[in-house]
Amino acid sequence: MKNIVVLGAGYAGLKTVVALQKKLKNEVHITLVDRNPYHYETMRLYEVASGAYPYTRMSYELADVLNPKMTDLIVDEVEKVNIHEKTVDLKNHGAIAYDYCVLGLGFVLSDMGVRGAKENALPMSNVKEAEAIRDHIYAEMKAYKQDRDIKHLSIVICGAGFQAIELAGALAEARPRLAKMAEAKPEDIRIQMIDASPRLLPMFQGKLLDYALGLLDKNKIEIIKPAFVQEVTNDSVIYKMKDDDQAKEIKAGIRIWMTGFSGSPVIDKSWFKNRRGRVMVTDHLTAPESDDIYVLGDVSSVMVPGKKWPWPNTAQMALSMANYAAKDIQSRVNQQARPAKYEYHDLGVVVAIGETQAAGKALGVGYKGYLASALKKIIIDKSLMETGGLKETFSVGRFDLYH
Repeated sequence: MKNIVVLGAGYAGLKTVVALQKKLKNEVHITLVDRNPYHYETMRLYEVASGAYPYTRMSYELADVLNPKMTDLIVDEVEKVNIHEKTVDLKNHGAIAYDYCVLGLGFVLSDMGVRGAKENALPMSNVKEAEAIRDHIYAEMKAYKQDRDIKHLSIVICGAGFQAIELAGALAEARPRLAKMAEAKPEDIRIQMIDASPRLLPMFQGKLLDYALGLLDKNKIEIIKPAFVQEVTNDSVIYKMKDDDQAKEIKAGIRIWMTGFSGSPVIDKSWFKNRRGRVMVTDHLTAPESDDIYVLGDVSSVMVPGKKWPWPNTAQMALSMANYAAKDIQSRVNQQARPAKYEYHDLGVVVAIGETQAAGKALGVGYKGYLASALKKIIIDKSLMETGGLKETFSVGRFDLYH
């Protein structure tokens, strides 16, 4: 019986397990390793960071979807993949052996060498970090109530990528609730984003882009770009505008780090050839170093056909990769012909700016406002359906399509 080890229970890892349980019923033994006993929807971390919902509203226990007859769960941290020995080193368990290994280890946020970023800014790449942001925001609101220092009401987000913008939108919507906590006016809570790119939301064009940027302006989210963060102190962010050597400082009690995305450091520790923790995979989504190791989601790179850049790592793509990997593993276990090379078909993307407003594009059609917001929630429910099935979708899905 073949041993399949899956590292990470995010979109890619858990979907691979769920698919293999259906395709190879009791024909293989699966070991799933994750640092948490639960799966959480990474695309919804902003809900937790803003205090809109607890993490239990966007997560579920892994045991609920695992088949105990063929799948074991180990709650531990992965330290290293030993490519030639075909084993995986875990922090608190002994090494485990595999015939096929699936890497779905997710992403981390690098400080990119910016002084003070690691010590003085809060990243958002997992549930605990999202909760830390929420708790810090609450503490700053209470601090303002005590000393009336305006810096406590200042939120600076370093980075203005997709997830950062969704977080900013959620925080903007939370202003009345936060202001009540601080005994301040909602308009006194200032949200600023600093980004090095001259252009935001590159996936949108024309009127759709203008609409999305208009939502940011409507929600009084200030964008400072193109600008480069020079230093993060314990009460400020220092930056320089492009082509301007004069450093500027924003006093801010709340400093959030949302830039420097890279794949898990396990990739580098395991001696995979990579760029910022991402492996350029083969046509079958395997590592160039070993055809028995599948590299999926945030730790992988798949080139856009005819372009010089890879597809952005999204939940949609992670689920697509998992489906392919499960199919490929099934063919190999059953000694059948392997499927044709992996091809990704992008269905579109939606960015939420608050609970009821969004902008998106699906199958080449642009969506705005309520329709885009409803589409976002449908996308969330679709990902839940793929990993958790009906039970978990009904348990933690977003069915508030009517506002």
